Amino acid sequence: MASSVDLPEPDAPTIASASPAMTCRPISRKMTRSLAPLFTVLPMSVACRTFFASALIWVASMCFAGAACATPVILVVGDSLSSAYGLAEKHGWVALLRDRLRSERFDYSVVNASISGDTTSGGRARLGKLLAQHRPAIVILELGGNDGLRGLPVAEMRSNLSAMIGEAQRAQSRVLLVGMRMPPNYGEAYTRAFETAYADLARQHRIALLPELTAGIGTQLEYFQPDRIHPNEAAQGRLLDNVWGALRPLLTPAAGVKRR
Repeated sequence: MASSVDLPEPDAPTIASASPAMTCRPISRKMTRSLAPLFTVLPMSVACRTFFASALIWVASMCFAGAACATPVILVVGDSLSSAYGLAEKHGWVALLRDRLRSERFDYSVVNASISGDTTSGGRARLGKLLAQHRPAIVILELGGNDGLRGLPVAEMRSNLSAMIGEAQRAQSRVLLVGMRMPPNYGEAYTRAFETAYADLARQHRIALLPELTAGIGTQLEYFQPDRIHPNEAAQGRLLDNVWGALRPLLTPAAGVKRR
């Protein structure tokens, strides 16, 4: 039973200006002798602190759960070979990758950040923003072809790709490096140095490698557009098969595989 407490009479009738549940005014410590429920026993300031602390913990736990359950992202950073140059975007190999992931029951989203005509220098300049924006689980780097076609120094291309790989790894992303080969008319020394650059980088950084995106179609003109540089729609499934073989081992169950 609560002790008798004499409180002064109010000077006049009072009207609450806010809901009692949200009012956090201190109450006399004399009230703490009551045997009534918890929020009567505790001073109101303590009760309010307890309520808001509990609310913050709940919100934080919901945010953590949402981040943990977010669909992992595959980020493709490439040039015209990955941007579906000359084709409807839905027919490019990156769009087909989305379909393949779905049909194989892998729960990933795919972001295609490829730009036609891009070089390793351009990709290096924009990669940091892409990593911060998308926080990808996997980064597919398909760059260097335009460096080669322009005859840019292989050492410069290697430096740019190495910096991009390191930046992606520091962002906790797995990396798949996609290589290219130059036509023989660029000279044996250049074409050999260009080709081996990708393999050397893959060994150096211990990452996955697809040596040549266009493997299996390079000499078959029926798979190319009239410019004889860009694969046509019929070739996109072949490109995807090449990528899939190197990408599949990176799709771990912990990253979101849905098994039947």
